[in-house]
Amino acid sequence: MSLQRLNTFVRCSANHHLCRNVKSQLEFSPFLRFSVEPRNFFTSQNMPSCQKVLNLENMNPNVRIMEYAVRGPLLIRATQIENELKTGVEKPFKEVLKANIGDCHAMGQKPITFIRQVLALVAQPDLLDDSRYPEDIKERARTILDGCRGGSVGSYTDSPGIEIIRKHVAEYIERRDGIPCDYLNVILCAGASDGIKAILRLMVADVDGKKPGVLIPIPQYPLYSATLAEFNMKQVGYYLDESKNWGLDVNELERSITEARKHCNPRAIVIINPGNPTGQVLTRENVEDVIKFAYKEKLFLLADEVYQDNVYAEGSKFYSFKKVLTELGPPYSEMELASFMSCSKGYMGECGLRGGYTEVINLDPEVKAMLLKSISAMLCPTVLGQAVMDCVVNPPRPGEPSYDSFKEEKVSVLKSLAERAKLVADTFNSIPGMSCNPVQGAMYAFPQFKLPEKAIKEAKSQGIEPNAFYAFQLLENTGICIVPGSGFGQVEGTYHFRTTILPQPDKLKNMLENFKNFHLQFLEQWK
Repeated sequence: MSLQRLNTFVRCSANHHLCRNVKSQLEFSPFLRFSVEPRNFFTSQNMPSCQKVLNLENMNPNVRIMEYAVRGPLLIRATQIENELKTGVEKPFKEVLKANIGDCHAMGQKPITFIRQVLALVAQPDLLDDSRYPEDIKERARTILDGCRGGSVGSYTDSPGIEIIRKHVAEYIERRDGIPCDYLNVILCAGASDGIKAILRLMVADVDGKKPGVLIPIPQYPLYSATLAEFNMKQVGYYLDESKNWGLDVNELERSITEARKHCNPRAIVIINPGNPTGQVLTRENVEDVIKFAYKEKLFLLADEVYQDNVYAEGSKFYSFKKVLTELGPPYSEMELASFMSCSKGYMGECGLRGGYTEVINLDPEVKAMLLKSISAMLCPTVLGQAVMDCVVNPPRPGEPSYDSFKEEKVSVLKSLAERAKLVADTFNSIPGMSCNPVQGAMYAFPQFKLPEKAIKEAKSQGIEPNAFYAFQLLENTGICIVPGSGFGQVEGTYHFRTTILPQPDKLKNMLENFKNFHLQFLEQWK
């Protein structure tokens, strides 16, 4: 591997805190060395003619410190290896398998025909006269285009999204929960991530001299830690119980908030259900416990429910926070809640089209007005993403021309994911020194593994996390890219990693076999 090319990748002054942070984050592996020397980036040949107005010392410090583990140094190295393979560099593997992120289509999942046909027609309305497209597809495309100014998805929509699609979302929520939904409480967004950020942004305010805090599960999805860092809010972690299939214990919530109030003002609690990276599905009792805790502690509820279609384990069932909160009755049914859904996951996997929605209930009317004002500054979410969301919430119905093929494709995707979820957990549980809870839902496994003391000492001598050391060794030797558990948070002294269950069955079996062989060799090497 060319160290010269790697050394040119990161060159900055070691006097800057960020560069020290870059060094600690990127020097994860004996295979990966970055030059972080006490010198300026610019040489005499490329020195700019004037001093930059914006530099590391005067830029937003919150952006400097934020990290996003699933797209961190391991992915950078994985992409470099891909390029090396293209140029003929010899490796002990033929391809890089990016199991670090839940990107369904990148892992070979085929798009749902119904969704893509609707997208084709809204993007190219001339096809509305094409006899190859079923009438129910055309009807949906016309409905979406009628909601667009000028009949084009290239025009701006209202900031909360196209009205008819918001109404379809409300109808979907009503069918799901058996509870009324006002479409005016629905805001379409460019993926759930944008909706989550829009709600958290409202809470960026010191109260009684204390910074706002947000309770998030540990392990957590790094969007939350990154966003809280960006907004200069305090992360308040509450640990999920690995010994109880990543269950949620109210006593742990009590411990977490009591400790947090010493240094911040907790304002909200995030719940990810089904779980990411942990793959658990909360019981209704767990959901009720969280709601009652949030009411007692006066916390705003943020329910990340983007994996609501991804429930696999027998006996597991998805319960929306809105449904449970409403059925509990007053005072719980009067609590503030924001819930989030996306077209990136589920059976759809349309990550790149960036569609999603937020439903907010029981907001103070003046706060809701401010929320709508803040999203208006972003103009509108991508209109093709809105169209995908419409397909998700307004799918073909029995008797319509597209129904049978749609149902067959949807069931096939979810059935295959359920089989892969079991295969992944069973395989990791068969490997010496590894344990993995059942993957009840979502798209990931989060196994715990034991590391030899010698390997731990080697990692620490390099100033890196032992599970990151392991992950880089795995990548260099097998081409498998995972995310170390330290990027999500884990109990001190334990080591984990997150992998998706998304590779198609044949590739997944090969991946797991290579993983097992590597792990056994790693244990032998470092015993």
